[in-house]
Amino acid sequence: MELVLEIVRIILPVVIVAGIGVFVVKRLKHKYDQGKLGKKESQGAQALLDSLIPLGILFGCAISVIFSIFFSTSLLSAVSLGAGIGLLFGYFAYEFYSRKRTKHS
Repeated sequence: MELVLEIVRIILPVVIVAGIGVFVVKRLKHKYDQGKLGKKESQGAQALLDSLIPLGILFGCAISVIFSIFFSTSLLSAVSLGAGIGLLFGYFAYEFYSRKRTKHS
């Protein structure tokens, strides 16, 4: 029984992050197929939009390393979960920032 719990504790973060990764890739592929990927008019805004998902992953990893320092969690599982959660938040930031704004006159 103890061996099964250990295996689940090792495999569960990988399964969670894999599910998040498949979700994000499928959603971005769906938007690409429809031709609705985010486009910005200025080059700087487009660079920021394209960088939101990788920045989310980096911030997620950094926060998870800090979390694993203060709490007794495995660094490997914390970093993998942090990267997955950062990927998800980066995708949500991408969706929010890529929306077209309507101008009110």
